[in-house]
Amino acid sequence: MIIRHSPAATRHDPDSFFRYGRIVAHPESVARYEVLLAAAARVGEPREAEDHGLAPIAAVHDAGYLDLLRTGFSRAADGLDEILPTQFAPWTPHRRPDGLAGQLGYHMTDTSTPLRAGTWEAVYGAAQAAIGATDDAVRDGAAYALCRPPGHHASGAHAGGFCYLNNAAIAAERLRTRVGRVAILDIDVHHGNGTQAIFYDRDDVLFVSIHAETASYFPYFSGYADERGTGAGQGFNRNLPLPLGSDDDAYCAAIAEGLAQVAAFAPEGLVVSLGLDAAAEDPIGAFAVTEQGFARAAEMIAQVRKPTVLVQEGGYPSDALGRNLIAFLSRFDAARQAREVAPA
Repeated sequence: MIIRHSPAATRHDPDSFFRYGRIVAHPESVARYEVLLAAAARVGEPREAEDHGLAPIAAVHDAGYLDLLRTGFSRAADGLDEILPTQFAPWTPHRRPDGLAGQLGYHMTDTSTPLRAGTWEAVYGAAQAAIGATDDAVRDGAAYALCRPPGHHASGAHAGGFCYLNNAAIAAERLRTRVGRVAILDIDVHHGNGTQAIFYDRDDVLFVSIHAETASYFPYFSGYADERGTGAGQGFNRNLPLPLGSDDDAYCAAIAEGLAQVAAFAPEGLVVSLGLDAAAEDPIGAFAVTEQGFARAAEMIAQVRKPTVLVQEGGYPSDALGRNLIAFLSRFDAARQAREVAPA
């Protein structure tokens, strides 16, 4: 399997963020990229992402938002390591302000997602990895995009939850233009609120998310089972929240239910938001999924007989992070290859 990645991932390295009333070490670190790349190289063929330009990103994201990500840090006062919003837009903002402080609050939803000198290069590189992996999957059947920073909390015009560009949505939109209807299966422990927002009123992309119940867990304000889409998208959004602490059996049962929804939709391509933060060892996770659980999930997902793009979402530094990626990718690849050689 081809592994698409961008060394520009190392250009964005926040050191801390505000969590539950305390300043703590930021888990979305360069170490994630290094661990995941080393693990992926054991089961696939790493290739640096090529530059496909801004157009595939702009197909999903607002132009003003992209301008802030590209230029925001350079507009700040000298001597700063990072910039963050200090005030936030109301729920229904009516006007985008001109000033930097106002634009930060307009486009950014929390204080865990700073702009730093290398943020744009890192998020642009991550998106290019997703774009390249999409083209690889169309040609070869499957590919893995090692996207860092992750993306599924980013909406069309908002950053949040460590996410800036929605790599899975960018991949899905590109895949849709090449093969037709696309399903997105999000198995991160957190609800993919940004992905849901991007496709909530559309019927050509099905979004299914398996995640920890959000009444008391990030992102709090979405991810509930009764969120089913709006307008043309009614019925094409499906959330399958699980209790905190859910284990392999509950996680895999929900994935099976999500895959049944995917099968009913009959897509021509699949994007998987691959969050490894469902692991029992994850420092900010809320599930108890084991290495064997990720392998089981991979085997089930590999049964979808369509071009599949695996897009890295969460999964934070722990002794199990690399092992869990190896377990998923190796089982996915083995199951896909066994399916291809099985007698008719």
